[in-house]
Parts: sequence; structure tokens; C-alpha cells
Amino acid sequence: MRTTTPARVTLAPRERQALEGLADGSMLAAVALRLSIREGTASGYLKGAKRKLYGVRESAAALAVGYTTKAISRPSLLDPETLLLPDNQQDIVPLLARGMTASCMAAELKRPVDIIRRDNRDLLTNLRAKNRVHAVKRLWELQLLTAGQVTAWLY
Repeated sequence: MRTTTPARVTLAPRERQALEGLADGSMLAAVALRLSIREGTASGYLKGAKRKLYGVRESAAALAVGYTTKAISRPSLLDPETLLLPDNQQDIVPLLARGMTASCMAAELKRPVDIIRRDNRDLLTNLRAKNRVHAVKRLWELQLLTAGQVTAWLY
């Protein structure tokens, strides 16, 4: 196992604001409204951030890489014992952070896709997350997703 630390990534202020804006579970249109810019402009900033963050394609993965590389402010940590996840939900945590679809997760874990979809819904419910990007933030806060896990799939 490699212990390589990813290089720190520097995002432009608007790229950082667009990505951080999604972390609370907001949709891109709401983030754009808060930043007083057009949704298309916010989308462009988000694409730029993803490109700099090791070329990830999904916003959830961009948030995880952003936290790992310290390109965006990390959320305050909470006591991980406040939430205990069943094994089937713990198994999908790193896959969700990578931005994998349910069908890719099912193939990776060798489980039926409908079970993976249910586990994803249950995970979001347990985390009280609005969407997958918000789930990454909650997982980071609860220390169920770590920089080490993210670094492992970056290389």
C-alpha cells in the first residue's frame, strides 16, 4: 500500500465557493443564486474545480478530493460514535465518495443493484444527507471517510 500524499490543489476563489456551496446539499442553481452568478457560470467554475481535483467527474468525488488535498475548507469533525453504520452501508462509503453509480457499486461489491440502491438510500437517511455530495460532507464530519481512503483510490 502506498502512503503517497496528494499534492495540495489550489482552486480559484469562485471554484472553491461553487464546490463548498454544494457541500450543504444545495443544488447548483441555489449555489449560483447565493453567489449572484448565473447557473451556467457556476457550472463552469465547478467543472474547472473538478479538472484541478485530479480530473474527477462527480461532485461527490470532487468534494472528497477537495477535503483531502485541502483545496477547500474541511468541516468540523464530530464524534464518530454518534452514528454506527451497518456493514452493508460501510462498504459503499468509499465507493460513494468516488462518485460511483449504483450499478458500478453493485459490480464492485458483487451484490444486486437493487440492494445497492436501497443501501444508498438508507445511508443517506442515516446520515441525514440531502444528496450524495452532502453525504460526503457528513461522512467526513463523522470521520467515516478519511483522507487515507480518498488517497488510496486517487493512485
